[in-house]
Amino acid sequence: MPENRYGSMSRYQPLVQMPARATTPTRALLVRAGAAVGLLLLCTLLVWFDRDAYVDNTGKDGVDLIDALYYSTVTMSTTGYGDISPLLPHARIINALVVTPLRVLFLVLLVGTAIEVLATEGRRILIDARWRKQMRNHVVLVGYGTKGRAAAATMRRNGISMDKVVVIDGRTSALQDANLDGLASIDGDGTRRDILRRAEISRAREVVITLDRDDSAILCTLTVRQLNPSAHVVVSVREHENVSLLRQSGADAVVTSSDAVGRLLGLSAVNPSIGTVIEDLLTSGEGLEIAERQVTADEVGHSPSDVQERVMAVVRNQVLRRYYDPTVAVLEPGDQLVVVRRSTSDIVTETLPKERGSKQSNDDAGW
Repeated sequence: MPENRYGSMSRYQPLVQMPARATTPTRALLVRAGAAVGLLLLCTLLVWFDRDAYVDNTGKDGVDLIDALYYSTVTMSTTGYGDISPLLPHARIINALVVTPLRVLFLVLLVGTAIEVLATEGRRILIDARWRKQMRNHVVLVGYGTKGRAAAATMRRNGISMDKVVVIDGRTSALQDANLDGLASIDGDGTRRDILRRAEISRAREVVITLDRDDSAILCTLTVRQLNPSAHVVVSVREHENVSLLRQSGADAVVTSSDAVGRLLGLSAVNPSIGTVIEDLLTSGEGLEIAERQVTADEVGHSPSDVQERVMAVVRNQVLRRYYDPTVAVLEPGDQLVVVRRSTSDIVTETLPKERGSKQSNDDAGW
């Protein structure tokens, strides 16, 4: 038997999940209106085929197809003028057992659909307005592929609330992944002004661009800079020769994915230990991790080498200085430290067996 995701055995066989077919409110309304018309035609045919069982109290000339359509319309709409009515017993039974349920279903389709569409659209408008009002100093993540998901996961692990992150992507699968990860998402092209404005780009604090194409990344950076000159913009680029173009476009930080992967491969081939350490630093949640934190009161006045964690750099007055820079030989209040430390996940994982062991020994003592 296959194992489920919790590691236990189960007879349940996972079934394929087909993607939901997107539909607009107008299309849904038209489909249900068509179903209502079909019910009306069905009732018309029932009356017309059994027209000898009905009586026209006004014309006294029998019931033809137009009379059958007229009767079905006033009956299904619950108007009921009474000028045409079933005469024979079996016709009355058909009206009670068939026409009446058709009438109820007809009203549910028309009235219920209209209410549902209006309520759904109204709810979406209210949610959108509330979200726009609350969005201040948030993060806009353009692109939710492999790099975008990794960026969102890293921000989550570093304490950034996912309520303050919005994803822009034009792929349905990416938007579904973002929603499953607890992120708000906007369907559209991240290089377009109207899409960026929907994400409240003018009030964003951070913008992370992880598009697959360098030309799209450059265009997106230019557009973001025009709409928000003060945001901190981080861009992922594939080719190194495009780094200067992105910086000229207004990017504050540029990460070259292909060069970074190439250097890691080269180091892993020449010096496997160095490659392992760098990969460990890039992989959060285990081993070593890089973090930025505020200097503590006990560390002020000391050298970066006196700090318990390994200080790699010091951010002072929004300027990054390496640990060996003589201007940061003594730490000052307000400094930000970029440190290499042990992953908090490893520390928690290591303490769990000890706690479990101590609890077990107490239970054993009780026995």
